[in-house]
Amino acid sequence: MIEAKTSISANELRVEVPGRLLVDQLNASFENGEFVAILGQNGAGKSLSLMTLAGLREADGGSIGLDDQALDSIDRQALARRIALLPQDTDDIFPATVMDTVMIGRHPHIARFQWESKEDFEIANNCLKLLDLDGMAERDVLTLSGGERRRLAIAQILTQSPDIYLLDEPTNHLDPQHQLDVLHLFREKANKGACVVATLHDVNLAARFADRALLLYGDGRWESGAVDDVLTEERLSELYATPMDTVPWRDRNLFVAHRQP
Repeated sequence: MIEAKTSISANELRVEVPGRLLVDQLNASFENGEFVAILGQNGAGKSLSLMTLAGLREADGGSIGLDDQALDSIDRQALARRIALLPQDTDDIFPATVMDTVMIGRHPHIARFQWESKEDFEIANNCLKLLDLDGMAERDVLTLSGGERRRLAIAQILTQSPDIYLLDEPTNHLDPQHQLDVLHLFREKANKGACVVATLHDVNLAARFADRALLLYGDGRWESGAVDDVLTEERLSELYATPMDTVPWRDRNLFVAHRQP
């Protein structure tokens, strides 16, 4: 059993866009050894909240803490050794090889004017293999499919070797097999002591892989708790503004959205 320790925390956090308050007075801690799923409709503030937790966006109120320090007081390179952010999408403007791209994840660990070591390349190759990209190191990223490019982005943050993973829709562009592979991978990371926070659109994947869920209603309101407690028909129907039914399947329940006639 992993001893729980707060890795990152939101303290009275506010997230706003012009003319709209998305998240109000969020108090939440994200601990080592757990997987937290953030759920909500499009535009509810999931991505902005994740970027704020990563320190890439200034909070509109409140603060972010990393262990016992204010996030904004920590050196950026030191922060990059602790926290990795997977954005929703990645744009490739210039040609680069798969290896060049995945090695970006090692930059926080390499001193100025220092070259990559044999160990850095071993870490990168292992991460490519984990994401079913071994044998593609010399491929140009512009020749990759959308799913392959998504897996490369995930391999890049794994190569970063952080202890906190902030994942914005990690299953984007992935087929069902790779969706499950990726979420199993991050479930194992959490089991071994990492902190994993992921925005997801699939409630059933959240229920299957996450320990806790943070629901963002998009009007300032939020709820947080164990997945078995907060993922209910009533809450999810309100969260997504559409009826959600529970359907028993094997050893768990599935949530199914439907439109009323």
